[in-house]
Amino acid sequence: MQKRPIQRGRPTGTTTYEAEPAIAFGAAVREKRTSVGVAQETLAHLAGIERSHMGKIERGEHVPTLPLILKIARALKCSSAHLIALTEAKLAEAAPSKSED
Repeated sequence: MQKRPIQRGRPTGTTTYEAEPAIAFGAAVREKRTSVGVAQETLAHLAGIERSHMGKIERGEHVPTLPLILKIARALKCSSAHLIALTEAKLAEAAPSKSED
């Protein structure tokens, strides 16, 4: 059996951005950040990223990588599992409204 050559790049038709999870994660981060009373700029500094990047994450314009999720969770003094659970709850809240349309 002949091996297929490895092709660089994404398969045709795929995307790297899914809006719903990105928006839900951003809302979860913003909710947690405001509940502990930390400014966005402070959180970005604690996580070791630019404030503008943190803004994009909170607005759902950027999907963070796993290492970045871990840094944000550490900066918020919570587990990454907690942030993901908040994200899943936000996604579950949004799901019923889609079925009503």
